[in-house]
Amino acid sequence: MSEKDLLQLGFTKEDSSEFIDDEPDFYYYVKEITNGLTFITNSNDEMEGQDWYVEFFDTEVPIRYYDYSSVKMLFMLIDEGIVKNKLKDKI
Repeated sequence: MSEKDLLQLGFTKEDSSEFIDDEPDFYYYVKEITNGLTFITNSNDEMEGQDWYVEFFDTEVPIRYYDYSSVKMLFMLIDEGIVKNKLKDKI
């Protein structure tokens, strides 16, 4: 997955608080769906020839996705579930 894909999926870039030569030491991407449900990527300094991946944040066992289409579908399903809950509240 590319950085462009991550941005299209709604991720935001987070820079480390440490700087080397006026540049962030590392960066990664984050997308918070709701309080308690956040997705995070590997950081650019962990890549070592790998592509970007997306995983559920703060889980005991990592749950990772490497494919843009899979992540897009996951987000669509989550969004669909959120919409259904909102509709139930209106009834």
